[in-house]
This record gives sequence, C-alpha cells and structure tokens, in this order.
Amino acid sequence: MDIIAILKNHVLIIALTAWILAQILKIPLDYLISRKWDWGAVLSSGGMPSSHSALVTAATASIGLYEGFDTPLFGLAIAITMIVTYDAAGVRRQAGMHAQKINTLMKELFSGHSVSEKDLREVLGHTPLEVAGGIVLGILVALLFWFFWK
Repeated sequence: MDIIAILKNHVLIIALTAWILAQILKIPLDYLISRKWDWGAVLSSGGMPSSHSALVTAATASIGLYEGFDTPLFGLAIAITMIVTYDAAGVRRQAGMHAQKINTLMKELFSGHSVSEKDLREVLGHTPLEVAGGIVLGILVALLFWFFWK
C-alpha cells in the first residue's frame, strides 16, 4: 500500500479532519454547559457537535466538490450521510434514552442491596441540534480545504 497515495486522498483527509475537530470541540462546548472539564469527551460518542455527522458530511461535500455533484458517487455519499445522520439523531438517541430509563429502574430495584450493576451507556446518540452542528462543521471543513487545495 502506498502511504503517499493515502495522504493525497483529499476526501479522506478532509473527512478525518472534520471528525477530529468535532471530537476536540466537544471538550470546550461541554465545559460551557456543565462548567466541568471532561477530557474523556474527546473519545466518547454523543455530545456537540456530532462527529459522525461531521465526518460523513465532510466526505460527502468533498466528493461533490472534487468529483462533481452530478456523479453516482456523490449520490451514494448523500444516501450514506442521510442514514448516518438519521441514525445519530434517531435510533442511537432512543437507545440512550432507554439506557437512562433502565439505569433508573435498576437503581430503584436494587436500592438497599449490595448489588453492583454497571450502568448502561446513556450518551449514545445526538439531539437534532448536535447533528446539525456536525453537518455545519463538516461542510465548513470541506469548503475550507477545497478552497486551499483546488
């Protein structure tokens, strides 16, 4: 495998950059809300902005900018982006809400007992605002890179 060819893949570099930026941005944005520094947010799912949405949107926008908005590849990228963003705000969010309810139920059931049950992960998905934040970030990263790399 030619590492130079991978480093020249603009779509890949832009998508990964948007993903990394989204993960890093979670730390200060979470601090603005909670007033606590959560350095673990850089490695977690959920939160603002959605790194899933940023990654697929940046890839999709880059494909459109570099390959054309009228190509079958761009059409496929749009379809994948729609699935990922819907999943991030829909299915995964609902799974997180279920985990929250189950955790509450477990605490109520086992209160007073010495049973130590590990909580389910509650922050799985994103609010629509977090997904929109990821989409905006992805488009901005793609446009900035395209402007400087064209």
